[in-house]
Amino acid sequence: MTSNDRTIQGASPDYARAHRVLVNEIPVIDLSGINDPAQRKDIGRQLVAAATQIGFFYVSGHGIASSLCSLAMQASRDFFTMPQQVKAGITVDQHQRGWMAQGLTNLEGAATHDAKEVFFWGRDVDADDPDVVAGLPLVHPNQWPDAKAPFLREAISPYYQAVMALGVKILECLALGLDGDPKIFTSAYDKPLGRGQLVYYPVLERADVEAERFGAAAHTDFGVLTVLLQDNLGGLQVLNSAGTWIEVAPIADTFVCNIGDLLELWTNGQLISTRHRVINRSPEARFSIPIFCDPASETIVNPRDFDRNADTEALPAVVAGAYIMGKNRANFSHYSKQDS
Repeated sequence: MTSNDRTIQGASPDYARAHRVLVNEIPVIDLSGINDPAQRKDIGRQLVAAATQIGFFYVSGHGIASSLCSLAMQASRDFFTMPQQVKAGITVDQHQRGWMAQGLTNLEGAATHDAKEVFFWGRDVDADDPDVVAGLPLVHPNQWPDAKAPFLREAISPYYQAVMALGVKILECLALGLDGDPKIFTSAYDKPLGRGQLVYYPVLERADVEAERFGAAAHTDFGVLTVLLQDNLGGLQVLNSAGTWIEVAPIADTFVCNIGDLLELWTNGQLISTRHRVINRSPEARFSIPIFCDPASETIVNPRDFDRNADTEALPAVVAGAYIMGKNRANFSHYSKQDS
């Protein structure tokens, strides 16, 4: 069977149809004044408006150099073109660090696995770090492929640090927009989990279309805030409040941000975690870099932090790291393989 027999060039399968986004349905919010105390409250109100209506927004004027983004994206492309045996030397572990081959992500409710490869990393810690020794969920040394691909750590680490700092600023503004205390987030991000992924979505094959397979099946994000860098191919789709799937087209010099399940819980449902999915309909591979801006593993996520009248019996507080680890075990099949 030839490559042309197997692949769907520029596929637009019926199961992945979506509408073009309407003007302002997913707003572009200018963050250029985010360091000005006089402007932060207004930015916060814009962020909250988007986060309560659809849970997604673009951010411009974010202050992260385009060169830093380009280097990170190129490093991702270079990593995924490396031989499989090299990537297999850092196979993903139960701490969600390293390379995950295709076929290991089967999101809850999905009929089939996702068509993607992923490299996972987080905040750099040493093996003797007290939190690692204590076994805190998702706090563990990274698996950098330094021997074969030192460029990856060199490009990804500064990008990660810049995005995590931006994520905390966005959260502080969201707190202001909710008339809450920004210090709730500031104190929770002293030693953040800050999980990152490099994601490679290959060209769809006929078998993928026949299985109605997505690059990422419909899901909500597990954590607090996601900051996404996507390439120019498109493919991200969001389910709006009318129950319609809409396209989240790439916009130059912006990030796409969305609210995760933990932030919806933390704000007692004031901000919404929205279902979204990814389909690569291009004849080229698609790449993206989501950073999940999550707090320290032991952070207590309590709905009463932002709503003193929250019913914590109906919606109890959770511990961030343990909650996310539980979600990982339900969605990534390498856990069951390593447990057996």
